[in-house]
Amino acid sequence: MKPCKNIYFEIYSLKNLAIAYKNARKGKSKKEYVQEFERELFLNLTKLQKELKENYYVPLPLKNFIIRDPKTRKISKSHFRDRIVHHALCNIIEPIFDKSFICDSCANRKIKGTSFAIKRFEKFQIKVTNNLTSKGFCFKADIRHYFGEVNRAILLGILKNKIECTKTIKLIEKILNNFGEEKGMPLGNLTSQFFANVYLNELDQFVKHELKVKYYIRYVDDFILLHHSENQLIEWKKEIRIFLNKKLKLELHPDKSKIINLSKGVDFVGFRNFYHYRLLRKRNIKSMKNKINKSRNKDKLVDSFQGWNAYAKGANSFYLRKSFSKKLIKLNQKG
Repeated sequence: MKPCKNIYFEIYSLKNLAIAYKNARKGKSKKEYVQEFERELFLNLTKLQKELKENYYVPLPLKNFIIRDPKTRKISKSHFRDRIVHHALCNIIEPIFDKSFICDSCANRKIKGTSFAIKRFEKFQIKVTNNLTSKGFCFKADIRHYFGEVNRAILLGILKNKIECTKTIKLIEKILNNFGEEKGMPLGNLTSQFFANVYLNELDQFVKHELKVKYYIRYVDDFILLHHSENQLIEWKKEIRIFLNKKLKLELHPDKSKIINLSKGVDFVGFRNFYHYRLLRKRNIKSMKNKINKSRNKDKLVDSFQGWNAYAKGANSFYLRKSFSKKLIKLNQKG
């Protein structure tokens, strides 16, 4: 595929910015900052277009905050106008890169996601265990501090292989450098989610085409390789560690990257996956339980529970969900 040239005008076109605005406001239409932007929508969009077109657009400083749900993470939130730019950029460049992604890169892609990843895992597990009748193993891997360790120079080099549009690259540099740190990308940005796939597509290609691994799935920086031979997985683990360190300046997480007997269950994309059933992670159950017991904002709690309930349906969790639902009803009855 030839590198794309002269695509910058597509990014700042008013039509694309309008689509980007609609995508950026999804689920947030009641937020004051969204309503404020909407009060003079055409003016704000044309102003943003002018800044981009004339190359003086500068993203506003990120707003940083800490969340503990269930583990502690630093989230860097962009201003709403900058989120529109992120959507506008991804609208144009994502299709360029998505064509080169492997089928089993499952995060932040259309018609993929956790459900797709789980189905692929189940299919691969059946294959390597001869329909669950023989031994099988899984190399379950996690990259240490992934978003904070991404080498932006390497990332830009990868992007330039497919984008030969100087203005588009400069816009990407502005977005990346707004993070402020010497390396890494901010958690919470749409662009970071997309660039995460671009960066680790290098790993995907190595695993599939160099190592020729048949059963491999990646979800952001969590990935698994399945095989009937534990020794083969040990060898692949060594080669992947070398590749990540040499080519992408990344390291496997020492505690979370290990080879597991499939019969003992594998923790992947939010579930503990066994041969014939699936359980929720204990920390996710505890997190929802704490929210029900401690939350003072009932509307927010209901929204949170609905999201959790949709996720929990993916596991064998009928009685647990029923129990939590009853507690929620009692809270509402208390007024």
